[in-house]
Amino acid sequence: MNNFRLTHFLTSNVDFDSLELEALISNCTMKQLAKGEFVLREGDICNHSFFVEKGLLRQYSIDDKGKEHIIQFAPESWFVSDRESMYFGRPSHFFIQAVEESVVMMIDDQFMAEITKQNPAFIEFNNKLLHNHIRHLQFRIKMLLSATAEERYLEFVKIYPDILLRVPQTMVASYLGITPESLSRVHRELATKNFKK
Repeated sequence: MNNFRLTHFLTSNVDFDSLELEALISNCTMKQLAKGEFVLREGDICNHSFFVEKGLLRQYSIDDKGKEHIIQFAPESWFVSDRESMYFGRPSHFFIQAVEESVVMMIDDQFMAEITKQNPAFIEFNNKLLHNHIRHLQFRIKMLLSATAEERYLEFVKIYPDILLRVPQTMVASYLGITPESLSRVHRELATKNFKK
């Protein structure tokens, strides 16, 4: 049995025949990415979901003033994609880029069809993943609209506990929707609170 993270992710959640699953995954395209390399650019049609075997990706947009807005980070064992572009065939509004040297599995519609044919229970699991993704996006919108910078930061740490040491503070600030100066202030205030405890 191969030791891909994708194999472990799928077999941990759905009962698969290991040999058939291994054959399916061996037909997936594995792509090695240099730091800074893109798997999707704004204006492209997204044809894959990307499962991170190793490394770290980010999904972001750039507004009319040239400012970056990070939508999502994707560390090991996470999926990232532009669902609107992939499922409706529309040009993407996003970039997906490797933050560090990375390895991704490129998942296309053919893989999804074959894996569903092999195990119909995968449909229920995939639906659960989709609903979970929607739930997280809704919560993220709520946080951006109504939470304080400190609350957003603490939620970020909860979702991405190991990313703070892997990305520049400017990227964390971009994800939180605050300035790097505001992020530094949050750090100081939290340090003061912890010191007083």
